[in-house]
Amino acid sequence: MTLPQKVTLIEQLFHQLEKETAAFQNNTGLSCLSGCGRCCTHPDIEASPLEFLPWAFHLFLTGEAEKMLQILREIQTATCVNYQPLTVVDQGHCKTYKYRGLICRLFGYAANTDKYGKLRLATCKVIKEGQAENFASASEKISQGMSVPVFTEYYMQLNQIDFRLGNIIVPVNKALRMALEEVLQYFAYRPLPLSDKECV
Repeated sequence: MTLPQKVTLIEQLFHQLEKETAAFQNNTGLSCLSGCGRCCTHPDIEASPLEFLPWAFHLFLTGEAEKMLQILREIQTATCVNYQPLTVVDQGHCKTYKYRGLICRLFGYAANTDKYGKLRLATCKVIKEGQAENFASASEKISQGMSVPVFTEYYMQLNQIDFRLGNIIVPVNKALRMALEEVLQYFAYRPLPLSDKECV
């Protein structure tokens, strides 16, 4: 499978998740607080290089990949390089929201399986406390069988696209760097794609 084909499959998976997340939000009333970037400021976010392959491919197509790779090689902070803080109190946004990773898309609106095999919504303190009634209602609906995106299911689907890259879980900036390195290495001795439309 070519790298552009992998990118297309990852984007299709993300599109499927977007639809499932939108349905979950409609059914629960849960939503992120506008301008909140608290989850992005955590220094211990981990991800796989595979989930950032569309981001890396986009940067490659726009001629920005090598510049960003250099930034990632020199960066000293553990906070995601794509997070753009607006204030000193956890407000900000993702500079590349359209190309955010799977972990970014799942957190807040997906569930993990606990040690008893029950699904538990994995979301932030801001939502749990600020939307306590909706959170409690959503948790109850999940326990009664309401559909919710599940972390392990989506990561398993992602791994089927590229088992090697999908099973590497590293700090987010390292995952970004590895995704860029994968794309640059892939095209080092191959003809360059002319546009996004020619990726398949």
